Amino acid sequence: MTEPDVLLDVLDAVATVTLNRPDRLNTLAIDTVEHLLDALAAAAASPARVVVLAGAGRTFCAGADQAEMVPRSAAEWERIVRRYLDPVRAIVTMDKPVIAALHGDTVGGGLGLAMAADIRIAAEPIRLGAPFTPIGLAGCDMAAGWFLPRLVGLGAATELMLTGRLVRAEEALALGLVHRVVASEAFDDEVAKWTTRFAAGPPGAYRWTRRAIHHSLGTDMDGEFEFEILAQVQCLQSSDHAEGVAAFQHKRAPEFTGD
Repeated sequence: MTEPDVLLDVLDAVATVTLNRPDRLNTLAIDTVEHLLDALAAAAASPARVVVLAGAGRTFCAGADQAEMVPRSAAEWERIVRRYLDPVRAIVTMDKPVIAALHGDTVGGGLGLAMAADIRIAAEPIRLGAPFTPIGLAGCDMAAGWFLPRLVGLGAATELMLTGRLVRAEEALALGLVHRVVASEAFDDEVAKWTTRFAAGPPGAYRWTRRAIHHSLGTDMDGEFEFEILAQVQCLQSSDHAEGVAAFQHKRAPEFTGD
């Protein structure tokens, strides 16, 4: 029996969504995108408090499946390119922290998925990049045009998008493209450290923080201030806030419920 090309595993408070096409470097076929959307929706609806994006085999994701780059009409390509952005939207709008566990090369559409996550952890030997222009495609594909300038700045983003150059993990860290770089043998422990932290944290506070971050990218200062007021009023009324204050006052670890 053939294994699904996207796996979902929910264990305690952690939902892990794994691209499972290791023989194809976890490339995103058209059907894979649909399965990924289903898995992300299920992870969002699950009781898990944190979501991990992972890849099977030696690569996180090598982008679109080149076998499907065949002649199509403009209307067909528009539908496909538009659909490939939906997993990015699903990650951004999820009300839970999302960690991209980048144990292997993260390229093209794979980079787009990773950049949509909140935290990106990279294993030391991997490469990351958006190599679209070398094959005659616009360098802004799979949300690179939105995320790269915001993560690494206009200058670095322009160079990476125009050249399609791949960067090693250490350079990605220096650019601000990833948050942590660890040796391969320490990678699983580093991911577990982050999942443990978020799984034990206040779900409501994380939810409103994620919303505020993404809201700020499309509004002016006054608009963001209004959203901050809304977010904080919700959190101030929550049982998790009361628990956090009580735990601080009594010098104990808080037990957040998400209520």
